Amino acid sequence: MSARKTPQSSQPSPESVARLREIYGAIMARNPEHDFDPSLDRVRDVCDLLGNPQNAYKSVHITGTNGKTSTARMIESLVMEYGLRTGRFTSPHLTSVTERIAIDGEPISVDDFIATYDDVLPYILMVDDKSVAAGGPRLSFFEVLTVMAFAAFADAPVDVAIIEVGMGGTWDSTNVVNGDVAVIAPISLDHQQWLGDTLRDIAIEKSGIIKEGATVIVAQQEDSALEPIHDAVAQHGAHLIKEGDDSNVVARTVAVGGQLLTISTVGGTYQDIYLPLFGEHQAHNALLALNAVEALIAGGGVLEGNIVEAGFGKTTSPGRLELVRSSPTVVVDAAHNPAGAQALVDALEESFNFERLIGVIGVLGDKDAESLLAILEPVLAEVVITQSTSVRSQDPEDLAELAREIFGEDRVHVAERLDEAIDIAGGRAEYFDTIGVGTGTGVLITGSVILAAEARILLGKS
Repeated sequence: MSARKTPQSSQPSPESVARLREIYGAIMARNPEHDFDPSLDRVRDVCDLLGNPQNAYKSVHITGTNGKTSTARMIESLVMEYGLRTGRFTSPHLTSVTERIAIDGEPISVDDFIATYDDVLPYILMVDDKSVAAGGPRLSFFEVLTVMAFAAFADAPVDVAIIEVGMGGTWDSTNVVNGDVAVIAPISLDHQQWLGDTLRDIAIEKSGIIKEGATVIVAQQEDSALEPIHDAVAQHGAHLIKEGDDSNVVARTVAVGGQLLTISTVGGTYQDIYLPLFGEHQAHNALLALNAVEALIAGGGVLEGNIVEAGFGKTTSPGRLELVRSSPTVVVDAAHNPAGAQALVDALEESFNFERLIGVIGVLGDKDAESLLAILEPVLAEVVITQSTSVRSQDPEDLAELAREIFGEDRVHVAERLDEAIDIAGGRAEYFDTIGVGTGTGVLITGSVILAAEARILLGKS
């Protein structure tokens, strides 16, 4: 494949936009990313045909239940400050599928996305035919995007790839990569129908990303999740760096637009680092990122302070406690499970001064909606129950029944469409501002990544 140099900021032509839609439709026609056959064979076979592009660069492989994308973006920002080219593969996307494959911190251009797809498609079709002939499925939506990311990173070429698993670890299609550094963010119950019903079962799946001799960075975990991680580290002769034992968030102070951190790692102590993200959970994500980059670039030694300051200072995490509008204040967050909801509540109480907050909530049908609603209830005066355009969305009336049991009848409104829900919530917020409740009235949109993504588009964030 020839190297392409399309400027990341160039505007695509109408023809390219139409072609992107066509390609996205073709990929979407495959099995969705939440419906997968537990095998690495298809991705491995395509990568073999492509010359194993996933081995052309160093890589950081990230798993866990919450915090993966924010951690990936922090690692990317730090690595870029060292003058290295980066590739980042994350999911799901918020506005365009091109966001999932980022080069040097920017989504791959539409033209490069198209060219990459055209390059890899013949090999994907060959493996599709082989799999179907053996009674198996074609490559899934997520498997195709994984192959495209690996190829795009090799073609750029990048020095370091930061790769987020789609689900789990052992059988995730990204697990053909030989990660120099494995990061395991906090593990909680999610995707139980695929990963298991206990933290131990889920941790077994997630620790499957640990490779021979890798450095493994582990967030604070429940004991039942730590045991299988320790077993995998020992089995693969890996080097373990564990939060609480080897590194810590020493101090944290709320600051305008984010927080000031003092972090202790294996390499050293970093004082008064500004992170422009809200919430204690982001401080712990920063700890994971620092440890990962120390292992990758400095061999476990200390990083240059000015580079750390600059890297963290430029970090963004769209859709994570993101302020998307004022008058009234509208915050979007992608929390979609109880652990994410608790982190959201803690951050709201710490970093925002809402006197009255109105929630717009839509949840996917396979999520623990009751627990999520119960965690959000203390900080929400009212809720507008709605849905995203995903076929997996829980019916608003069914979700509203749950909400009424938790919030009470008078605090629950229902809107079939997200735009209607935002209008209702915004109107309620403006009404209470008018009658003198104060400027601390706002709207929170949360419950799923897809809902957060669609809200951002409706509110002009793209």
